[in-house]
Amino acid sequence: MSAPALDPTSAPNRPSVVVVIPFYNGADFIERSVRSVFNQTVPADEVVVVNDGSRPEEREVLGALALRYPFRIIDKENGGQGSARNAGVAASTASYICFLDQDDFYLPNHIELLVDAIPRDDARFGFVYADLYEADVDGNVVRTELVKQHSKDHPKTSIFDILRHDMFVLPSATLVSRAAFDAVQGFDDQFMGFEDDDLFMRIFRKGYSNHYLDRAVTVWCIHTESTSFGIRMIRSRYRFFKKLAATYPDEPKRNRYYLRDYLMPRFGKLFVDHAIQAIKLDNEYREEMFAHLDDYAGMVLGNPYVGWRAKTRLRLTRFLLAHSSPGMVRAIGNATKLPLFRGFRRLYRTEA
Repeated sequence: MSAPALDPTSAPNRPSVVVVIPFYNGADFIERSVRSVFNQTVPADEVVVVNDGSRPEEREVLGALALRYPFRIIDKENGGQGSARNAGVAASTASYICFLDQDDFYLPNHIELLVDAIPRDDARFGFVYADLYEADVDGNVVRTELVKQHSKDHPKTSIFDILRHDMFVLPSATLVSRAAFDAVQGFDDQFMGFEDDDLFMRIFRKGYSNHYLDRAVTVWCIHTESTSFGIRMIRSRYRFFKKLAATYPDEPKRNRYYLRDYLMPRFGKLFVDHAIQAIKLDNEYREEMFAHLDDYAGMVLGNPYVGWRAKTRLRLTRFLLAHSSPGMVRAIGNATKLPLFRGFRRLYRTEA
């Protein structure tokens, strides 16, 4: 039997909640986000919008919006979403934290459902997360079960599954205990992408619980201007991989080979793809992307537990990419779409 839950409609018993919204040149979306926070069936006790170094004209829009909705504005230099969320949490006092990205918006019972899902007797409560609707930039729904379709393991129970796959715990659909957030010192602000996986993984590792609510509470609006796209996300992926590789060295006595079994399958193909794309476009990131691939390859080739077949494929991939022109990469990409050449295409992939 599940533990009795808190009554979110009873004000004396209801835990205090802050909503933190990072804002960076998001004037086109911020009113929709803020409005959804103030249209909740259970209101937030605090709402903090963190201006993360936006242009002056964008900051003016935010200031005008604050005259219509009672939220607090924190101004800081640009440091990314994780840094902005940390600043918002530091400026608040509520016991529980909800986050919202500027281009997403809450469904009306977001706070009520997440607060209601906090178990009453969980002394190590860390966070509760829920599903989301996926929508386009205008908020038109594409699908209504985004988390369940990307990840089957709920709640999170194994560090091995967390390392091997994206967690798909989205900050905009999560309620976090301040105690757990403070225990891991919040988001790692070196990341401008993957800061959410990093945070929730560290909360898990500290022994705090996590709970999954099988309902959508947020609308996640995906578009090419969001932080999920672009060079900052690629750089953060590389930094995240490096942090994981340093944090989880192989443990042969326990038959745990983190690089080979978890990190290579998750990241290897992406590092190859980034290098291929940069060469194909012949853009300013070509040298940087190949440096990422070269660093990754050095770690794989130097690991005694990675098989010789995977190492051979990776060596050949490095050689081909190092000696390929943009035109050659485009030609190989077109040729390997044909059935006769599909086997050759595997040379551009790295698997354990």
